[in-house]
Amino acid sequence: MRKKILVVDDEPSIAMLIEFNLKLSGYDVRCVSDGEAVFDMLRPFRPDLIVLDLMLPKMDGIQVCRELRKQNNAVPVIMLTALQDVTDKIAGLDNGADDYMTKPFSPQELVSRIQAVFRRIQSNPGTSDNTTYDIGRLNVRAEQREVYFDGKLIELTPKEFELLLFLCKHKGKVLSRQQLLHGVWDYHFLGDTRIVDVHISHLRDKIEKNARTPEYIMTVRNVGYKLLEPAMPESSFA
Repeated sequence: MRKKILVVDDEPSIAMLIEFNLKLSGYDVRCVSDGEAVFDMLRPFRPDLIVLDLMLPKMDGIQVCRELRKQNNAVPVIMLTALQDVTDKIAGLDNGADDYMTKPFSPQELVSRIQAVFRRIQSNPGTSDNTTYDIGRLNVRAEQREVYFDGKLIELTPKEFELLLFLCKHKGKVLSRQQLLHGVWDYHFLGDTRIVDVHISHLRDKIEKNARTPEYIMTVRNVGYKLLEPAMPESSFA
């Protein structure tokens, strides 16, 4: 059965260009032109992925993404933005977008990123790994997709969880940003490594006591990141 993609863009020329290329690649495509229409299409169309413009009438892309996640709808979202400001891209990722692309973009690259999302979902169904990782006060449960710190459940976005799980599987190993793009986002081309940096920053905000002096996710200058077991404080004797 063909994968279904919902394209949300209020610029007809862009929507038609995306629709043409996605249909050419074998996808079943529907287009809508405002944010509220997304929710009218969820039940009848049941998209496997949403290509979502940031600037939309009625509800913008951030609001749409936030509402989807509030409804526990985990449909993958690729955000499109004409804005170069990284804060807008961070806002999209903060609110549950899986990726972003800046206009103008190559339709072929969009197709490649969509294919990467579907490959990742197929190879990581979410129930095939029942491993639990105990690293310091951090407890990561792969099958349940749950993370606890000092016994308290930590709320992570789907992509934050996948990134943390990938780091856990390679504990102590230095991973470049490109390796993380490949392993977590399944990008087999030169992707925007700021995606990695944004997610690392947000992970630190959630699992570190002090994100500026991390104990778990360490930066390796000019290379990437690694996950470490925190050093135990030295015992003091009277």
